[in-house]
Amino acid sequence: MIINTNTGSANAARILAESTSALQKSLKRLSTGSRIASIADDAGGSAVASKFSAQVTRLNASRANVGNMISFSQTQDGYMEKVAGALERMSELAMLSTDETKSDTDRGLYEKEFDELQDFITDVRAKTFNGTSLFSSSHQTVTVGTNQAGAASTVTFAGANLSASQYTSATTGTASVGSAASAAAALATVQTAISQLASDRAQVGANLSRLETERNTISILRDNLSAARSRITDVDVAEESANFARQQILVQSGTAMLAQANVIPQSALRLIG
Repeated sequence: MIINTNTGSANAARILAESTSALQKSLKRLSTGSRIASIADDAGGSAVASKFSAQVTRLNASRANVGNMISFSQTQDGYMEKVAGALERMSELAMLSTDETKSDTDRGLYEKEFDELQDFITDVRAKTFNGTSLFSSSHQTVTVGTNQAGAASTVTFAGANLSASQYTSATTGTASVGSAASAAAALATVQTAISQLASDRAQVGANLSRLETERNTISILRDNLSAARSRITDVDVAEESANFARQQILVQSGTAMLAQANVIPQSALRLIG
């Protein structure tokens, strides 16, 4: 029987300290919702999760880029729809002005509306979206993510150029319905502009379809990366709750056994007494 060194008490204290540490770690996991309470819990998993988090953040930014481009294209189409209405009315006015039963005075009345519609289309040509021209000859490029090498992955879309000759021929002062001959010529140029506008609107529609597909693809990738990150970092509450209860019992029993281990050497007093 030993008094100076209580091995049983030392062992009980060590085990109690380990159980207490495990209980505190379990408590931290449950309170934070994170399976990795400390980087030491899963160093490799934490590093992978960190890369996933960065990629998800970039994908959110890419999705915002695509969303802005969708708004850009929708604004384009909104204006082009109004231009289509203007061109249709211009073609109607030109057709009415070819009527031989009308005088040039009558045609002058049609000319007033024709000129205003020309000015409207000219004004639309200068419209911008947050400072970017809606109807320029340049293509539009949107960043949708990164490739394997980490470089930006982009998609380029054809624009709608209302400054093309098919439109300018119909909207300049030379296109007129002031006479039967000029009305016939204007009708031909307006019909050419209508055909070009139909082609440009089809391109904008194709752009919107591609952008919606890109946005959906980004969302799918983002969701799957988030799920992969969750499997690494997020705690299983049911499993961890069971572990928490286990550690609580171990701490309680360890405390009781430490108290018993400290009492055992006192039995030596009986031999002395």
